[in-house]
Amino acid sequence: MDAQALAFKDGRFDTVIATFVFCSVPDPVAGLRELRRVLRPDGQLLLLEHVRAEQPLVGALMDLLNPVATRMMGANINRRTVDNVRAAGFELTGVAKHAGIIRLIEAKR
Repeated sequence: MDAQALAFKDGRFDTVIATFVFCSVPDPVAGLRELRRVLRPDGQLLLLEHVRAEQPLVGALMDLLNPVATRMMGANINRRTVDNVRAAGFELTGVAKHAGIIRLIEAKR
């Protein structure tokens, strides 16, 4: 199913969980807004995602290599998913760092 146009009614779910999805959604903020739509008002979002590195040099290298990675794998390697979650209207409740560029993101509607 297209993450940007889910075939579920508004407020259908208590919790939405996604793992390593938002690197390949064409418009990640639109996809996250769609997840917010299908969550109940007190719903929880749990994401496990790789993100753009915080270190300036490594982040710049990821930006440089992103067009190649996207063509080869279909995934963006430089997404700022934590910022995108905020931009989609979620309230962050936790962000845990794992293995450098991996984040466990917890948010509520």
